[in-house]
Amino acid sequence: MSARRNSVETVFVVQAILVALLAGGCGRGKAQGQRGPAEVGVATVARERAVLTSELPGRTSAFLVAEVRPQVSGIIQKRLFAEGGDVKAGEVLYQIDPAQYQAAFEQAEATLALAQANLPAARSRAQRFAELVKIHAVGQQDADDATAALGQAEASVTAAKAAAEAARINLAYTPIKAPISGRIGRSSVTVGALATAYQPVPLAVIQQLDPIYVDVTQATADVLRLQRALASGTIKLDGETGRTAKLFLEDGTPYALEGKLQFRDVTVDPSTGSVTLRLVFPNPNHVLLPGMFVRAVVEEGVDEKAILVPQQGVTRDVRGNAVAWVVGQGEVVEQRSLTLGRAVADRWLVTDGLAAGDRVIVDGLQRVRPGQEVHAVPAGEGAAAAPAGGKK
Repeated sequence: MSARRNSVETVFVVQAILVALLAGGCGRGKAQGQRGPAEVGVATVARERAVLTSELPGRTSAFLVAEVRPQVSGIIQKRLFAEGGDVKAGEVLYQIDPAQYQAAFEQAEATLALAQANLPAARSRAQRFAELVKIHAVGQQDADDATAALGQAEASVTAAKAAAEAARINLAYTPIKAPISGRIGRSSVTVGALATAYQPVPLAVIQQLDPIYVDVTQATADVLRLQRALASGTIKLDGETGRTAKLFLEDGTPYALEGKLQFRDVTVDPSTGSVTLRLVFPNPNHVLLPGMFVRAVVEEGVDEKAILVPQQGVTRDVRGNAVAWVVGQGEVVEQRSLTLGRAVADRWLVTDGLAAGDRVIVDGLQRVRPGQEVHAVPAGEGAAAAPAGGKK
């Protein structure tokens, strides 16, 4: 009898536990059913002014380059500069032995003086014979000979002047001077070496580094796109700043000074399908050296009515097309297909698919689906901005 009573009590206990569990489950279901729409963070789209840029690779090159070559032949007597230092235009770099050129100049000066000394006598004789021939005191042939002798004397003076000037120029070339100001490299000759006029190997090379050129390449497809955008008025050149550019060095650090676009080449490289853009940057501290690899950010123009969307608000569908989730009428989620332009800082430039006033979901995308009702709050506020699995 006791065993039967214990069995009945066990059945009652199990039934009570089941009832309690069912009641708890119903309570939780009811509570979940009462939970409100999912909270999402949105960014409201507005038309704004955007400066459009392109990041292009390139290399630096000297603003001016002068290869120093002798213009007369001779032995190098002196080298008057420090390799790797700065020189000024007109500064003497080398001295060629001037002895033979000095002698040639003095000889040419003496020849000129002799020719000039003979000129007055020839001129007087020609004038006298011209008067005497009128009264038939001398023959016409004698007068003609005197006139010819005067012409020869004048030609001798002219030739002697030219020879003296040539000798003076050659003598002036014996000190080899810097044609430009800049930084000079290593010397290819030493004192005592023979220098030959207009030799193929330069004695040294001078490069002007301030300002400095940056030559970058741009694909012709991008050039055509830019030309169409400018022609249609979609973007405009900024009249205040012009075509400005910024620079990043090879290690990724930004260059402190701003440059400008000087010109775009008119020839397309057939091997790469690109054109060269030449930028000019100030370089007072010689941070930039010729041959350095850099990345230039070139300003292309300004879009006064651009639509920009945070990059985290743009996703891709299974086909790879750009899409955005938008909170539409009645706080219901809609999916929009987008046509993207370029990245502008941390946002995408949208050319089609969105309009001013649209609310794009940027926080809580993992909790939405098309047609779902949501509670939209500004991005960065509310529970939608909390990291997944973390605390607010």
